[in-house]
Amino acid sequence: MTMVNIALPQIQDGLGFSRAGLVWVVDGYALMAGGFLVLGGRLADVLGRRRLLISGIVVFGISSMMSGLAPNPGVMVAGRFGQGLAEALAAPASLGLLALLFTDPKERTKAFGAWAGISGMSATLGYILSGVITEFLDWRWLFFINVPVAVVALVLIPRMVGESRMRSQGRVDYAGALGLTVGMVALVFGLVRASSHAWTSTQVLVPVLIGVAVLAVTVVIEAQVSNPLVPLSFFANRTRSVMNFASVFFMAAFLSYTFMLTLFNQQILGYSPLITGLAWLPLSVGIGVGIGIGTALVPRLGVKAVCAVSFFVAGVGLLISSLLQPDNPYWTTLLPGMVVFGLGAGLGMPSGTNAALHKVTADNSSLASGVQSTAQQIGGALGVAVLVTLAIRYAEDHMATGASPAQATTDGYALALRIGAGLAIFCAVLVAALLERVDTEMRDPIAEQATNIH
Repeated sequence: MTMVNIALPQIQDGLGFSRAGLVWVVDGYALMAGGFLVLGGRLADVLGRRRLLISGIVVFGISSMMSGLAPNPGVMVAGRFGQGLAEALAAPASLGLLALLFTDPKERTKAFGAWAGISGMSATLGYILSGVITEFLDWRWLFFINVPVAVVALVLIPRMVGESRMRSQGRVDYAGALGLTVGMVALVFGLVRASSHAWTSTQVLVPVLIGVAVLAVTVVIEAQVSNPLVPLSFFANRTRSVMNFASVFFMAAFLSYTFMLTLFNQQILGYSPLITGLAWLPLSVGIGVGIGIGTALVPRLGVKAVCAVSFFVAGVGLLISSLLQPDNPYWTTLLPGMVVFGLGAGLGMPSGTNAALHKVTADNSSLASGVQSTAQQIGGALGVAVLVTLAIRYAEDHMATGASPAQATTDGYALALRIGAGLAIFCAVLVAALLERVDTEMRDPIAEQATNIH
């Protein structure tokens, strides 16, 4: 997901992307994942979690090859859509399997911490590998390298992972998945168009209103069908709902932060792809340290306290990063902001996963994982579309008044980072005020089949 970020300028030049169109290299992935993750979770519960995990890996390998061979922007975006679909199939299945393997609360907390650690470290490792590969090979190898990884996974998973599926079978609500996907694609498409059109223009308003309308109709229909994709009762659990809601805002801040700073390092500071990738190493270290601290503190302080502190610390990190200037060295603002933000983000990963899977049954572990991942992906997509677009428009307005391109662009990024900091601190307040005490005990799916939380 993150390996393309460092190479975005090279991809833009190599395939002739417009600046607004380049956002779809990121959003194309995030929208497909966000739109289909819930369906992927339900399919994993019904058809088998290992089966969906393997299917996702196959799609991922094929889509990676497609993006690597892309001759034009359309094929690249199509490949990224395929990679996003692959995540939607594989991610809920894998986390659902993990939730079922560990029945002891303390061991499950450690397992979720390890999961979050692998995810967080892999995300930042993607930036570093992106810089190395782009510098010494070619950006196309960012996609080709995924193919042998997929092959190895396809060889190992059938031998090492047993099959797992829900005991009570049900019909999959494909209409709900379609409505959710169409609504979100239309909504974010309109927001992305705001980078080249006025917010009140028909090019922006029409797709946004269509997206909102489709999502509203989908909710109404889902409330009336017998076996909806995500029953409204799923959100009756306050802790689970608050955590997923907060994830949207936090990931909006997170992904826009990494997107903007990657462009800032290369376009304003003049860093090479290699140096830009290595510059993200402190974020990886901060996330790793934060995860270790968070995993140790959850059993002592509880999910609520650790999660609220993590969001607040991440917000402080974004505020520090917003002090960036074109002539400031990396060490004065970007490095300390990155470390503080990484520490806060890592601190909340184990607790956030526990909260998002609060009181789900074993029959629905992949569905709950899909809902959590959907919130994160949609938040990331909206963050890039809204905050990055806001930064671009702010910079264009200031250049029109005579400001230098470097200073105007920097000021635009600083504004977006401050808004991101506000979103993170808002998440901290939300969690502190509304999160319940999280019981990490796994509930018995057999005893609860009569009142199954889908």
